[in-house]
Amino acid sequence: MNRGIVFGLIFYLTSSVLWGQVAGNMNCMSCRNRTIIGGGNEFLSAGAFSIRMGQYEEGIRLTELGLTRYQPSQGDRSVAQSNLCAAYAARGEPLVAIDYCTESIRRIDERNWRAYNNRAYSYYLLGKLSEATVDLDMAAQINSDARQVLQLRGMINERGLRPRVIMEDHQ
Repeated sequence: MNRGIVFGLIFYLTSSVLWGQVAGNMNCMSCRNRTIIGGGNEFLSAGAFSIRMGQYEEGIRLTELGLTRYQPSQGDRSVAQSNLCAAYAARGEPLVAIDYCTESIRRIDERNWRAYNNRAYSYYLLGKLSEATVDLDMAAQINSDARQVLQLRGMINERGLRPRVIMEDHQ
């Protein structure tokens, strides 16, 4: 009984390490939420899993090992850089996150909506709402059904609509 649980857990963990990268035909609406299972680079797979579990330092360490020890494909490199962007943003380091997302988008994959969304979130953390909106619009053009895009748009709109008090100087 216990052996079956252990093997089931191992199978689940190894088969559920998801890259979060869109697969296949970008015009297919049902295909946009499909993910690619990271199988060739165990460090990138483990790093993605750690980041998804909220263990950002470990995820960053493993992802950087995967990028340096192996020669990942351009697609894997793009996903890994987007994952690093997400991890650094979640740790509250938006400036570092923006660099990783920009690298993922500019040099590797301009169709990576997650990289645009992650960079938009990093700009949001910095209070740069106009830059965040531009990136969020790009993410929405690529994948208009992503709930993360809708959620972040709501956060940006909420911050932009906050009332502000204006004080006058009296001399």
